[in-house]
Amino acid sequence: MTDRIEIAEGPNRRTLMKAGGAVVAALGALPLVAGASEALAEDAAWDKTFPRNETVTHRKVTFKNRYGIELAADLYSPADREGERLPAIAVSGPFGAVKEQSSGLYAQTMAARGYVALAFDASYTGESGGVPRSVASPDINTEDFSAAVDYLGLHPSVDRERIGLIGICGFAGMALNAAAADKRIKAVATTSMYDMSRVMARGYYDKMTAEQRSQTLERLSRQRWADAEAGVPALAGGLPETLDGVTDPVIRMYFDYYKTPRGFHKRSINSTTGWNTTSPLSFMNMPLLSYIKEISPRPILLIAGENAHSRYFSEDAHAAAAQPKELMIIAGADHVDLYDRADVIPFDRLQSFFEQHLA
Repeated sequence: MTDRIEIAEGPNRRTLMKAGGAVVAALGALPLVAGASEALAEDAAWDKTFPRNETVTHRKVTFKNRYGIELAADLYSPADREGERLPAIAVSGPFGAVKEQSSGLYAQTMAARGYVALAFDASYTGESGGVPRSVASPDINTEDFSAAVDYLGLHPSVDRERIGLIGICGFAGMALNAAAADKRIKAVATTSMYDMSRVMARGYYDKMTAEQRSQTLERLSRQRWADAEAGVPALAGGLPETLDGVTDPVIRMYFDYYKTPRGFHKRSINSTTGWNTTSPLSFMNMPLLSYIKEISPRPILLIAGENAHSRYFSEDAHAAAAQPKELMIIAGADHVDLYDRADVIPFDRLQSFFEQHLA
């Protein structure tokens, strides 16, 4: 595998780097925007943010993770391949999104290219189970990917020895963490990757000082008492309802996806209430990518936008990983372009990557 693909000259990220400092100041107060059972039938109503592909069969399914939480998913498969045992891909992300958004688009597109593809809602979000709602966990959300592999490996249409993952944005880090531990996963690709443990523990571009980290932990620790007294966890609050007075390009970029018809979904945390205020606690001292080298000799494909404020997460993960690995930089693209821009997302490369490594 090629070690690195560059599709453009090095970017100028100075403006976004400055913006990142403003966004990280809100860590913990602003969302970081960033036995299986078969569903009963093909759904009648299409509730996705992307058009339906009539060459693909879609079914709603559920399955449980190792902690007993029932996960809701959309299963996509090529309509003209009934009766065949096919390679499969589990997809989740972005962080705070639901399967009706980006992950569903990826899954449907890969199904049209010959894969059984499962887009799932992470625990505590969307249509999946788990209480309280709107909370994230580096452990449980990593487990969600392995639970998706459990489901796919028992499905009669899937060759269980040919299962891969696609992780998007914050769930890309969880996908890599799952692949490091779960040897059933034969290949893993990420787009617009965030390492959520790193950004929550250190801030964007690792700019959080030790004093700021201590203050954040102090505030979040005391919030637990407030939540316990109230009986319900406080919500951090989502994106602003308008862009009036908002100059931060990162917030404006996320708004353009989550708060407009382009990507809004009523079950998406980033489109609505934001995460629970205390969600960062478990991430702040549990690094996700400590064992990224142990994915080898299984391959990694990391895809990032040239102009993405998050690009450094993919670059650093690529540097830390062992071979075979590949970093693909998409010319002119920002972080959110890789959520839903079908003309920007390198689906041809994703297809060839999985064709090679799920053969």
